[in-house]
Amino acid sequence: MSNQLTPKERGFFFPAEWHPHRATWLSFPHTEASWTYERQPLMLPSYIEFIKTISKGEKVCINAHNEIVKQTIQLHLLNAGVDMSQIELPLHPTNDSWCRDHGPGIVINPNTNERLVLNWGYNAWGGKYPPYDNDDLIPVAIAHYLGLEYATPGIIMEGGSVEFNGKGTVLTSRACLLNPNRNPHLNQGQIEQYLMDYYGVEQVLWVGDGIVGDDTDGHIDDTVRFVNEDTVVTIVEEDKSDANYEILQENLHELKQMRLLNGKPLNIIELPMPTPVYSEDLRLPASYANFYISNVAVIVPTFRCANDQRALDILSQCFTDRPVVGIDSTDIVWGLGSFHCLSQQEPVV
Repeated sequence: MSNQLTPKERGFFFPAEWHPHRATWLSFPHTEASWTYERQPLMLPSYIEFIKTISKGEKVCINAHNEIVKQTIQLHLLNAGVDMSQIELPLHPTNDSWCRDHGPGIVINPNTNERLVLNWGYNAWGGKYPPYDNDDLIPVAIAHYLGLEYATPGIIMEGGSVEFNGKGTVLTSRACLLNPNRNPHLNQGQIEQYLMDYYGVEQVLWVGDGIVGDDTDGHIDDTVRFVNEDTVVTIVEEDKSDANYEILQENLHELKQMRLLNGKPLNIIELPMPTPVYSEDLRLPASYANFYISNVAVIVPTFRCANDQRALDILSQCFTDRPVVGIDSTDIVWGLGSFHCLSQQEPVV
């Protein structure tokens, strides 16, 4: 970035997810990185339904690894009856499908009507899943595609590790952002400064950890989400013998101590956990908190269990301006993430 001022100093900030979008960005699965070739046909119907639901209210931009993948996407979407005028398919090579983490963080400046792409570094959650070289290039590729300027902070940051209320506050977790596999040269205060300088926030609120089975080291988008500027939903485990029980009670306790910039405590709504989902002996990070707020719907992962309807009912009371839609994520979560992890919003100014 040629301009020496930080994005915050220039008037940019990261809007809340419910702020209107021009588009939602996805990266189409094309390797065995997250789903084996046997698993991909199982998860694709829900993935396509996700795309179709979003496309009813905004563009869906899908990073296509190459021309063959692009044609595959077109075939799937046409077969599902998706309005193809709502779909953009730029040829952007990728390694994996988790666009929340490798995609562009786009900040806006309402005073100048500008948008800016944040080109955070990406290392596949602490170097766990090489190669990730193509994914690390996605923000710049999308900046070029959109004709936008980009700023490169020079540190590792994933979109799933941060949650915004659009009014100066970001929520994150110590387990992820302070993990030495991300930015070992930075302490908590230095990381907070990066968050404030680039995301345009005034305060950073920290919870402890994430759920069992979460290979991201505790992403916030599986545990605590803003539903309006002063209200969060936080997942709780009701079974005291479950490995998640204490972790989530500790997060709840920390949330109760927090104060927003206006001095008010958070409104906290508890959201149940689904019945544990396993792949053989591996606990998968199934969570109703991994919902995605599109222009025309809140899309919630469901897991074929009794708590699905409870979670949908709770979230329907939180979002009264758009329908809450459940889509089966049992096969998607086999890849260790769900709808929020797969998507990154592109806000309008």
